[in-house]
Amino acid sequence: MKVFKFGGASLKDSKGVRNVASIIASQTRHDLLVVVSAMGKTTDRLERILSLASSNQDYQVVLDELKEYHHNIVDDLFQKPISVLREVDIHFNDLENELLTHAASDQLYDQVVCKGELISSIILHHYLLSKSISSFWFDSRNGICTDKNFREGRVDWTKTAVSINPLRSILEEKIIITQGFIGKTPDGFTTTLGREGSDFSAAIFASCLNAESVVIWKDVPGVMNADPKRIPTATVFRELPFKEAAEMTYYGASVIHPKTIKPLANKGIPLYVKNFTDPSLPGTKIHECTVENLPPLIVFKENQCLISCKVTDYTFVSEQQLTNIFHALSELDIRLNMMQNSAISFSFCIDFRENKLLKLIEKLQQHFEVFYNTGLTLITIKNYDEASFETYRKQKGVLLEQSSRSTLQVLVK
Repeated sequence: MKVFKFGGASLKDSKGVRNVASIIASQTRHDLLVVVSAMGKTTDRLERILSLASSNQDYQVVLDELKEYHHNIVDDLFQKPISVLREVDIHFNDLENELLTHAASDQLYDQVVCKGELISSIILHHYLLSKSISSFWFDSRNGICTDKNFREGRVDWTKTAVSINPLRSILEEKIIITQGFIGKTPDGFTTTLGREGSDFSAAIFASCLNAESVVIWKDVPGVMNADPKRIPTATVFRELPFKEAAEMTYYGASVIHPKTIKPLANKGIPLYVKNFTDPSLPGTKIHECTVENLPPLIVFKENQCLISCKVTDYTFVSEQQLTNIFHALSELDIRLNMMQNSAISFSFCIDFRENKLLKLIEKLQQHFEVFYNTGLTLITIKNYDEASFETYRKQKGVLLEQSSRSTLQVLVK
């Protein structure tokens, strides 16, 4: 069996839904599981609604716009849309109830943003049925079991494998439509797997079902060595080793979610990245292979924060002081994107999330004098050559620079 994953860009309007359905219909076999993201920028809008509600501001206008957006797609897809609209509105009603009954928290975030994937999958499922394509709607929260770490749910692989196994018999007769990004705690609350986590969901289903392949459908012709919007000369990789792809995601390449590679590599399941606007393009195959002379890979990671911890008693940075820093990072589940130390200070770069940053600074100030800068960009050049090395070292506003035998990183204003 195969697993397909379609992101928000592929489902942003009724034309996109029709195109996705045609790609699904082109498969000659039933044993296909399809993972979908929320439509268009729905998750961003849900985050906006939650932000307004949390600060006691009026969110109704934004909510009505989001509801109208989905209603318009449904109206355009179906001759008799009433029953589909009724299902869609159940989730909008649930959303409003969530906003009224809980205080702002990571737990509430997950109960709110999950609505985008649920609504998207319902619309696609019913459209497939309207085109006489045998489709089964599956709530992925009944398959993917996680802990209670909201916004970054950790998968319980043993329970998840047991929960997903019954889908095998369904796949013998029908295509399964399910949601990316979401799972469920042991006590029944929705969790999310990290922003853009639908790729990871596809990998989870593929691993548990021993799929022959996973295809992630994107608005690009495949995995490229740079963002073509920033670097027009960017080229497509025809194939990549698992290890190379994993490192790309670690450094922030957004084409694949960072957690996607490991479960597929462990099972030897190849991952294809293909273009949904032109499915005939070969795309990129990520698998166990060796590729010589890869071009430099250039990754821009926005919204970064540089934190510098300076010792206050004129001693040098010691192992114990580093332990204090890493313990604080671990407690708050914060990942380092870059780090560097001098005799009396330790500096590191993280993704900026204000609530976590403030908690981290509070912990660090117990031991250090702390300075920080926000609004930064981390540029990583993997497999650099002489030209790319010199070009990016000379960027304006460099705050931090670090290089190894194969990788250069610069943090810039």
